[in-house]
Amino acid sequence: MKYRKEKDSMGEILVEADKYWGAQTQRSLENFRIGVEKMPLEIIRAFGIMKLAAARVNAKLLPKKMTKEKLSLIEKAAGEVTDGTLDAHFPLAVWQTGSGTQSNMNVNEVIANRANELAGDRILHPNDDVNMSQSSNDTFPTAMHISAVVGTRTTLLPALDALINTLFSLEKENMGLIKSGRTHLEDATPITFGQEISGWRASLEKDRELIEKSLAPLCELALGATAVGTGLNAPKGFDTRVAKEISKLTGVDFVTAKNKFHALTSKDELVFAHGALKALACDLMKIANDVRWLASGPRCGLNEIFIPENEPGSSIMPGKVNPTQCEAVTMVAVQVMANDTAITVSASQGNFELNVFMPVCIYNYLQSVRLLSDVMVSFEKNCVRGITPNREKMTENLNNSLMTATALSPYIGYENTAKAVKKAHTEGITLKEACVSLGLLTGEQFDEHFHPEEMV
Repeated sequence: MKYRKEKDSMGEILVEADKYWGAQTQRSLENFRIGVEKMPLEIIRAFGIMKLAAARVNAKLLPKKMTKEKLSLIEKAAGEVTDGTLDAHFPLAVWQTGSGTQSNMNVNEVIANRANELAGDRILHPNDDVNMSQSSNDTFPTAMHISAVVGTRTTLLPALDALINTLFSLEKENMGLIKSGRTHLEDATPITFGQEISGWRASLEKDRELIEKSLAPLCELALGATAVGTGLNAPKGFDTRVAKEISKLTGVDFVTAKNKFHALTSKDELVFAHGALKALACDLMKIANDVRWLASGPRCGLNEIFIPENEPGSSIMPGKVNPTQCEAVTMVAVQVMANDTAITVSASQGNFELNVFMPVCIYNYLQSVRLLSDVMVSFEKNCVRGITPNREKMTENLNNSLMTATALSPYIGYENTAKAVKKAHTEGITLKEACVSLGLLTGEQFDEHFHPEEMV
């Protein structure tokens, strides 16, 4: 393998000749051989957008430093970062410096070296040019916000919308199908299957609303704060201009943070936004559990719905089929809840002018977005759209339920109705037979008052 020498303030170090990164990236690669988790590519893409935006603004505010030639080269190299061409040149672990400095420098070095290759000369310096008017302390939180907002809007919300739409269609198809309701896992008064599904659908719609609201604070960017929030070495107006440029590049309305000291040390916006993702995870857990309960059986469970049979369920029990899509949803939900804890603890650890748990914060946030997006696509495609009701079983369970007796309470009272229910249950007779036997109602009166189809 061939190597070249790269140099930084600490001296020279060898780097693989075919890699665009430089000395600081190489030092991080060697000093932090921890785990297999790499800095998410969504962060790298966000950095590419940010470096391009910063260069364009610097070209307007500091034209003697950011020349047209340098800007042109940064635009080309940053474009390759954002389109994924240079993905192989971002090898750093999540478990590095808590400010993300080494990943910022990884991007600076790759853009500089790739641009210099394009120019055929060493025109760009990673710190002086690509990092001009910036600090890792403001670029990394900016990349966090960009990647969080863009990822949530472009992958998670479309997946959520597709699931909501499928549930809405299923709801309309089954609005007239009456079944037994359940509370505390016990029989309850009747409900239509469509009404039951409407609860699932409305929960996800509420989650979507909460997620949308949670993204607004994330649209404030720290860029322009530089090292500690004072904006040292950034030209006047850089922060507002660069936010506008990032907005143009992403199609999202980003603005500069009102208080840069807050923007560097607090991660409350990310905690708030991930809380909305956790709410979605909670509702997905509930829906997936409902689906697998309703599909349980096929002979010894509720068996009120049929779900797609996608693969064999057991290596020892022939013919067994399991609710695997539901299980995937619930596992993802657990991971998202765990991620929320990691983000919460990390956000509580800001000391003085900087939070140094930023890589783990964004790693967990982006993992939640990715997992929730993927599992909703899978759940919708491989389970929800194939749900069909077992009408015979629903009717059988409805007829066997004693909670339909609730409709009689206005006529014979709560206590008498409870007596009829207990008698019917213990003696294995019908509710009608119990009421007549107790002298509470005649058969004709029972038929007059008892209409389960009107209880929904």
